Amino acid sequence: MIYAVAAISVVFAVFAYSATGKTFMPTMNEGSVVMQLAALPSINLNQSEADAMRAQAAILENVPEVEHIVGRLGSDELGLDPMGLNEADMFLELAPREEWRGPDTEWLVGEVRKVMDNFVGIESSFTQPIEMRVSEMLTGSRGDLAVKIFGPDSNELADLAGRVEQAISTVPGASDVFTASNDVSEYLQVEIDPVRAGRLGLDVITIQDELRSRLEGVTAGEVIEPGRRTPIVIRAEQPEGSAAYDFGNLLIVNSAGEMVRLSDVANVTRVAGLASVARENGSRYAVVQAFVSGRDLVSFVADAQAAVDAMGTLPAGYTLEFGGEFENQRRASARLSLMVPLSLGLIFIVLFATLRSLRQAALILLNIPFALVGGIIALSLSGEYLSVPASVGFIALLGIAVLNGLVLVTCFNDLRDLGLDTEQAVRQGAERRLRPVLMTATAAALGLVPLLFAHGPGSELQRPLAIVVVGGLVSSTILTLFLLPVLYRRFGVDRTPAGVPQGEVQWIRPYAN
Repeated sequence: MIYAVAAISVVFAVFAYSATGKTFMPTMNEGSVVMQLAALPSINLNQSEADAMRAQAAILENVPEVEHIVGRLGSDELGLDPMGLNEADMFLELAPREEWRGPDTEWLVGEVRKVMDNFVGIESSFTQPIEMRVSEMLTGSRGDLAVKIFGPDSNELADLAGRVEQAISTVPGASDVFTASNDVSEYLQVEIDPVRAGRLGLDVITIQDELRSRLEGVTAGEVIEPGRRTPIVIRAEQPEGSAAYDFGNLLIVNSAGEMVRLSDVANVTRVAGLASVARENGSRYAVVQAFVSGRDLVSFVADAQAAVDAMGTLPAGYTLEFGGEFENQRRASARLSLMVPLSLGLIFIVLFATLRSLRQAALILLNIPFALVGGIIALSLSGEYLSVPASVGFIALLGIAVLNGLVLVTCFNDLRDLGLDTEQAVRQGAERRLRPVLMTATAAALGLVPLLFAHGPGSELQRPLAIVVVGGLVSSTILTLFLLPVLYRRFGVDRTPAGVPQGEVQWIRPYAN
C-alpha cells in the first residue's frame, strides 16, 4: 500500500512538472509602469514632443489610476541611453492600490493600451523601470524576448525582421511585438560629380568639408568654466531648406572666389533608407522585441522558435539568436543542472562517511524525490511558475529531507546496536522520532506561512519559495515517517540483529529519548 501511494505521488509529480510553466524570475510589481512610445523615424523633435504631451493628457484624463506622468524624449547629454527623436519613455506614477477600479497591474496596462490605440502611427509597449534596465544591460534591447538576426545586408535584415515580427505576433501570449530595424526614413542624397566640380574650380574633398561645416558645424574652441567645458561650434543658422531643390541652391565659394551652386557640381535627390543600422561584434543585426503576457516565458519561447522555424531556412550568411529574459533562464537552468547533482554527490559521500553503509545512505537520499513531489504539485496547483526562487526552495528541501531521514536511520541503528531486531528497532525508532521529525518540518513550514499570504513589495519573489518548501515538507514528512521505515526494514540491513551472535540472547535496557 505504501509503495503504491509513493509511486502514484511520483506520477502526479511528473504530470505537474510538465504542466507547470517555467520562467527566470517572477514579474515583480515595482509600483510603477513605464510606457515606451515609438513614432515614425522621420518625425522631428517638436512633433514628437507634441504627440507625447497629447498621449499624457489622454491617459491622465481616461485612467484615474495614473496620478502623474514623467516623460523623457530622445537622448540625454551623456548619451548613456541612446534613443531617437521618435522614441519616448513615459514613467507612470500610480495611485494607491486601494483606489483602483481593477484588480491588478495587468488590468491597468490594458486600460492604458486602450487609450493608446487611438493614436495612429505611435507604437506603445509597457514594462517597469528595473525590469527595463535589466533587459537593456543583458541584451542591449528591451523586452522579455529579443530575437537578433545577423547578416551583411541591411535591406535583407529589415525584410527578415518584418517576417519574424509577423511570425511571433501569431504566438499566443505575445504582447507588444515590434521592431525598429525595418523603419524607413527619408534622406537627401548628394552625389558629387568630380568632372563638373573640377571645371568650376572645386574638388570632392572641398565640397564635402564645406557641407559638413554647414550642417554639423566646425569646432572653434571651448569655454572653460569651473567644473565644465563648453565647446564652441560654428555652423549655419539652420539648414538652407528641407527640399532637394532648396538644398541644391546652397552656394559654395571656389578657389577663385566665385559662388557656385551645389546643384551645378552634384545631383541632390530625396531617397528613402533605413532609419538606423545596428552592429554587434562587428556584424550588422536587426532585432525583434516581444513581451509575454498571460503565460510562462519558456513555453512562449518554444512556440516562438517553432513559428520562426516555419518561415523556412534563412539565406546564406544570416544567423538568428534568441535572447532577453529567456537567456537568463537558460543560463540558470544550466547551472542548476550542474550544481544539484554535484551537491547530491557530496551529500551522499557525507552520509556514507557517517553511517558506513551504502544502503542506508541511498535510503536517506531516496527522501529527496518525495520532498520534490510535494513542492512541484503545490507549485502547479497554486498557478506559480518554476523560477529561480522556486528552485532555491527545492534546494532548501534537500537539506530538510536529508536531516529527517538521517534522524530516523540513526535511531534505527542505535536501537539495533542495543540488541533489538530490525522489526522492533524500526517500530520503536519511528515512534520515538515522530516528535523530532514533526517539529523540524512544522517549525520550517510555520516560518514560511506569512510569505504565502504576503502582498507587499517583493512578495512575488518570496511566494514561490514558500509554496515549494511548505508543499515539499508535507510530502517529505509523511513519506519519511511511513515509507522510510518500511524501506529500512526491507533493504537497510541484514535480517540478523546487529551486535547479537546467532543463538545468543542479550539483556536490553530501555532506550531513552
